[in-house]
Amino acid sequence: MPTEPRDTIADRHAPAAASPLPFVLVHGAWHGAWAYERVIPALAAHGHAAIARDLPAHGINARFPASFFKRPLDAAAFASEPSPVAGTTLDDYVDHVLHTIDQVRALGHEQVVLVSHSMGGIAITMAAERAPEKIAKLVYLAAFMPTAGATGLDYVRAPENQGEMLAPLMMASPKATGALRMDPRSEDPAYRAAAKRALCDDANDADHAAVGHLLSCDVPAAPFATRIDTTAARWGAIERHYIKCLRDRVLLPALQQRFIDEADALAPGNRTHVHTLDSSHSPFIAQPSAVADTLAAIARG
Repeated sequence: MPTEPRDTIADRHAPAAASPLPFVLVHGAWHGAWAYERVIPALAAHGHAAIARDLPAHGINARFPASFFKRPLDAAAFASEPSPVAGTTLDDYVDHVLHTIDQVRALGHEQVVLVSHSMGGIAITMAAERAPEKIAKLVYLAAFMPTAGATGLDYVRAPENQGEMLAPLMMASPKATGALRMDPRSEDPAYRAAAKRALCDDANDADHAAVGHLLSCDVPAAPFATRIDTTAARWGAIERHYIKCLRDRVLLPALQQRFIDEADALAPGNRTHVHTLDSSHSPFIAQPSAVADTLAAIARG
């Protein structure tokens, strides 16, 4: 007796043959999944599914020192209060990224394009080292791309990054608070202007004001102090792309080039594909279409 064909949940979610690669988008420090709010629909217009989630201690997972909410700000209290997110580790980030990748793969996609911005590069580098088989391509958008056994802080302090504009915004010692602490809701016009110059100088004032209410104040210090080691056989074997932001004042172009040079020295048989944007450190705010166009071209290539 003939039977009806089975229609399983997996069948209904299975992607069509040769469907466009999906994206997992990882944000940077002080940011959240909201950073990709304008990029995701632009990727959809190219036919790509994309997901962004808040890392631990970021976005909806952020936690704030009590002194942050007391205005006018007591700078001394803000500089000394321990951070409620100080216990967050790099492993927490990596586990979160890998879980997100597995969620996408459960819908029938064998591999993803894994994208990071800024600090998120540390997380995706270690995720790729742990599970290279799940990642078709790695993309670093003005991001840390560590390969030399250094820490994130080592790169921030490197000669290639001298003159960066983020350090003057810090308002506490990481040794005292366990966090890299800034005040995105500062009432000081000079501080706000300096933050805009550092992070998103090509954004309009209205967008920058909105971003100031979305950024968290604390980023756990431990992930930046964790030594990163990668191998040519795992991380180095994945197709790798770096999008240089030429007007970046957080990770200066010279430091971005150092990341590329070190990666190519580690894996000379799989050299980094380099792309450029004439943008600030945060092109997803002012230039989301350019970001999406570049990402879609990478996925198709």
